[in-house]
Amino acid sequence: MYRELTKLGDVHVVAPETVQSATGHGITLDTPLLTQRVTIENGFTGVAIGGRPADCVKVAVSQILPRRPDLVVSGMNSGANVGINVLYSGTVAAAIEAAFLGLPSIAVSLYLKSEVPLDFARPAMFARQVIEQTVAAGLKGGQCISINLPPLRPEESPAGVRVARQCVNPWTDEYERRQDPRGREYYWNSSIFKLGETDADTDVAQLRERYVTVTPLQFDMTDHRLLREWGGREWTFGDR
Repeated sequence: MYRELTKLGDVHVVAPETVQSATGHGITLDTPLLTQRVTIENGFTGVAIGGRPADCVKVAVSQILPRRPDLVVSGMNSGANVGINVLYSGTVAAAIEAAFLGLPSIAVSLYLKSEVPLDFARPAMFARQVIEQTVAAGLKGGQCISINLPPLRPEESPAGVRVARQCVNPWTDEYERRQDPRGREYYWNSSIFKLGETDADTDVAQLRERYVTVTPLQFDMTDHRLLREWGGREWTFGDR
């Protein structure tokens, strides 16, 4: 992803030093955020932060970068972030944090399949092309886009690009019950993420059909319909 983004301009890398899958939008308050410069594959140097993805954006924008970035790209994550996964995703959280700060932002995720060899280079090329077109379409500060790429064999290309809404079907969790040596029960989440059945116009359905999905996200979680419906009600207090 870094190598592809350098085709668009100067790239600064600030990332968590450890895997942050399913950490959501947590931030660090009670411990210091340690940083260190790290060279990756002798190709580029970035800053690793001992914190969450949202921490990385906060510290990068306020302290590390020479100026406010023109665009924040989070990922590429090894695993899809479609459907309700966007609420759990640290990758998406970093992009939304950038949108909080008034920056245009994009989260990039790669759907994995065990039978398809893992490859980041070609998906990164396709992601960069979609990012270019997203910016050209008028992505503005405070707006956040989630891009998901299908798993592709070397001879395959994406079926195309689809702008798709987020699927809101629940993800079925499975927990395995076990006992520790002292007889205490504990539970291990044994779920394997699968793209389940959903309406054809959702990110889940389109990604399953090998499309690159583009989903505009927002962090205003207000239910505006209910707000209008309840806004005119008279709310009272009594002695009861």
